[in-house]
Amino acid sequence: MTHYGVAGQCHRPLRRLAWLPLLLGMLSTVLLSPSVAWSEENTEPQEAEWPKGHYPLPEQGDVVGERYTVEAREEQTLLDIAREHNVGYEEIRRANPEVSVWMPGEGTEVVIPGRFILPPVERKGIVINVAELRLYYYPEVGEGETPRVETYPIGIGREGFDTPLGRTQTTMRLKNPAWYPPSSVRREAAERGEEAPAVVPPGPDNPLGSHAIMLDIPGYLIHGTNKPDGIGMRASRGCIRMFPEDIESIFERVPVGMQVNIVHQPIKAGWDGDTPYVQVYEALKEQEAGMAALMETLALLERSDDEPSVPLNYERLRELLESPNGLVVALDATAMPEPEPQKEEGSRLWDELAV
Repeated sequence: MTHYGVAGQCHRPLRRLAWLPLLLGMLSTVLLSPSVAWSEENTEPQEAEWPKGHYPLPEQGDVVGERYTVEAREEQTLLDIAREHNVGYEEIRRANPEVSVWMPGEGTEVVIPGRFILPPVERKGIVINVAELRLYYYPEVGEGETPRVETYPIGIGREGFDTPLGRTQTTMRLKNPAWYPPSSVRREAAERGEEAPAVVPPGPDNPLGSHAIMLDIPGYLIHGTNKPDGIGMRASRGCIRMFPEDIESIFERVPVGMQVNIVHQPIKAGWDGDTPYVQVYEALKEQEAGMAALMETLALLERSDDEPSVPLNYERLRELLESPNGLVVALDATAMPEPEPQKEEGSRLWDELAV
C-alpha cells in the first residue's frame, strides 16, 4: 500500500475490539428485513428511513443528498444542530454565516448543507477527502442489497500536523483504546512546565474516544473523540476524528484490510441527470498543488458522443473558485438559480440510532 507520512502521530494499539451489532435504516418505501428489525409486538417488518448521511448509490450520476432547512430549538447551539444533521463545524458555519454559533435562537432557520458530489475516485472502502473534512464509506453489500454510500463529517490534522495522503488500509480495530502521547505532545507539555502522562487509559479524558480503527500508516488512526465540537475542523495531530456515534456505527462493519484512500480534492464535479454540478472547497494551504486537479475534475463532465452536450457556465465556476462555499452548484449555462432549501420533514430515526 502507498502512503505518505507527515509529522504527528496518535498512539500505539492496546488491544483488539469486540464485535457490536448495528441497526441500519432502510428506505421508507422498503420493508426492513426480518433479520434486521422485527417488533416484539408486531410480526410484520417495520418501515424506516435511511439514517442521515446514508444514500443509495446513484445508478448514473454523482450527486447524493439534499440541502434543507430546520428550525433551531431554544436550547440548541449551531454545533448541536450540525451534529444532529450529520455535518461538521466548517460546513454549518459556511452555510449559515449570519447565525450565532452559541445562541441561534428558537425558531431560527438553519440551512443544512446535506448535498454532496461523490469524490472522483474509486467508490470502494473508505474515501477521505481532507479538503472537505468528510469521510465516504462504501460498505460491501450482499446479493439483493442496495449499493450505498455513507458519509460523515470528520476532523483532520491541524497546520503542521497534516493528515497524510495516499492509499492505505485498515489493520486493527480497537475498543476502549489507551492513548500513548507521542513525543510531540510530551515535548509541548515540557515547554509549558507540565508532565504528560505515559499513557491515558480508556475513559472520558481519552482523546481517542471509545472506538478506533488503525491504519497501515504508523501512528495514524480513524477514531472517536472526547471533544466532539472539533469535528469539522483542522484540530488533530494528523489522525481522522469522527463523532463518537459515527465511528461506532461503522466500527464493526469495517474489516481489517479494507482500502482507505485519503485524497485532497477541493474541486469536485459530476452529473445529476443531464445537469452538471460542481462543489468547491478552499484548498489546504500546505497542499495547494491539489488545485492542479481542476482540469482532471472538469474532464469528468465530458460526455460521450451519443449523449447531449451541455454548455458549461465557466463564469460561475470562476466565481466559485474565487469564493469557495462547499455547496453543490449547477454549472449548466442555462440553469435556473439554485432553489431555496426545503424544510426537513419525516421521522427522527437517526436520533434514535445515534443515542
